[in-house]
Amino acid sequence: MVEKIVLDVQDLVVEFDTELGVVRAVEQVDFQLKKARILGIAGESGCGKSVTALSIMRLLPKPVSRIVNGKALFNGQDIFKLSAPDMHHIRGRKISMIFQEPMTALNPVHGIGKQVIEIYKLHFPELSFHEMTIAAVKMLEKVGIPDPDKVMKKYPHQLSGGMRQRVMIAMSLACEPDILIADEPTTALDVTVQTQILELIKSFQRTAGMSVILITHDLGVIAENCDDVVVMYAGRIAEKACVKTLFKHPLHPYTKGLLTSIPSLAKEPKTILPTIKGNVPSLLNMPEGCRFADRCPLVEEFCRKNVPGERKVGQNHTAACHLAGVKNHEKREFI
Repeated sequence: MVEKIVLDVQDLVVEFDTELGVVRAVEQVDFQLKKARILGIAGESGCGKSVTALSIMRLLPKPVSRIVNGKALFNGQDIFKLSAPDMHHIRGRKISMIFQEPMTALNPVHGIGKQVIEIYKLHFPELSFHEMTIAAVKMLEKVGIPDPDKVMKKYPHQLSGGMRQRVMIAMSLACEPDILIADEPTTALDVTVQTQILELIKSFQRTAGMSVILITHDLGVIAENCDDVVVMYAGRIAEKACVKTLFKHPLHPYTKGLLTSIPSLAKEPKTILPTIKGNVPSLLNMPEGCRFADRCPLVEEFCRKNVPGERKVGQNHTAACHLAGVKNHEKREFI
């Protein structure tokens, strides 16, 4: 059975103007989101995860940033070519987003009720104010907020971080979108609340058959919640695969480094964790060849001079590495 692709991002390139010059925050990013599946995008801070998400939503800051190249096909329609009114119809109603920090995403001077009702005003103007209010209360109740009638009258600062994030989820799911983009939805939340928030998103995803892009730097979250994974490094995609394949048979050295640095109960207590040496290169001064070359234990001189393209290394599995899967290089380890 062929799975339907609801979002197809092709050759995405995003640039930012800075005081030091133009930087490419995202370069040649390609991935597909399948219907009713969860796609995880993982990588270190600054690798381009959030910029990719904001590009899809057409919410990049203007005029300092721009989409230089690429397509984002939503059910076959290129989002990047839509007019502002057409994009307004899709944003929030067809493709919705949970932003990284709920305290800054919610307006601190407006009550919760006003902000949730605004979603219905924008996308369902035919409803009466009373109907919008009832819908907003029901939505807050669905996401597990106790006493939603009372919460409607409160302000963001009067709620805990977990409750604010639930309000954000209620707002993003109010229109029953086809795609939900969750950008670090558990940032700054304690572990118990993190689990509750992720379970809430998965519950709605299963019930509505919604597709989800889950952006995180936590590979544990990816392993437990995602069907497919995209690993990004320095603005490019390093590896793509289904979650089981990526964790069992990682082929890009960066992916291997991330996985070996995860604490494990199987390891001897108090042993030093393996690390990836060095730092991510500056976007203003990218190396000529592979961007991971200076940190890679497999590096050859050829890697430093030639940019690796994504190549197929298995079924639905690609890696942007010249040496991915080469047997005589596999024994080298991260230290």
